[in-house]
Amino acid sequence: MFTGIVRERAKVDSFDRGRLVVATALVPELGDSIAVDGVCLTVADRTNGSLAFDVMPETLARVKPFGAEVNLETALRAGDPLGGHYVQGHVDGTGRIRAVDSEGDSRRVTIEAPPDILRYCVEKGSIAVDGVSLTIAALGEDVFEVALVRHTLEATTLGSLQPGDGANLEIDVLAKYVERLAAR
Repeated sequence: MFTGIVRERAKVDSFDRGRLVVATALVPELGDSIAVDGVCLTVADRTNGSLAFDVMPETLARVKPFGAEVNLETALRAGDPLGGHYVQGHVDGTGRIRAVDSEGDSRRVTIEAPPDILRYCVEKGSIAVDGVSLTIAALGEDVFEVALVRHTLEATTLGSLQPGDGANLEIDVLAKYVERLAAR
């Protein structure tokens, strides 16, 4: 379980044959879970300022390709503050950046998303984009918008988003539970 509050932007050192290696100051234990661009991965190796993860074909089929930098978040521990929202690290799908518009020191990002993601989106509700907990600012027929404050632009990879870029999306898990319970 994660909160969508990114702890570090990390440089991707390599990604070869399913082994992702990132340079990081984080020092988790082997076997710990780390959200990498919103994808829950297990630490498979740890050496001299880098972490390695084995990424399964199933994961690769569901997420956007890893870029030159990724967002990292360590798993939520008992007693940690819940600064964002509950994020599982189970990407529900991918979206595409349609527009990035400046609004003073912040930016509004419009993201195209498939219907199976949008059906769970509500204005002022939560969504994780590349592992970052965000509030949905507006909804359209095939898009949603998020507003990114200066801190988010600087502390995460979202500051470099451009139209046409992909994004990992995870809807609020509570919405899925509500739908399941209401269907009964």
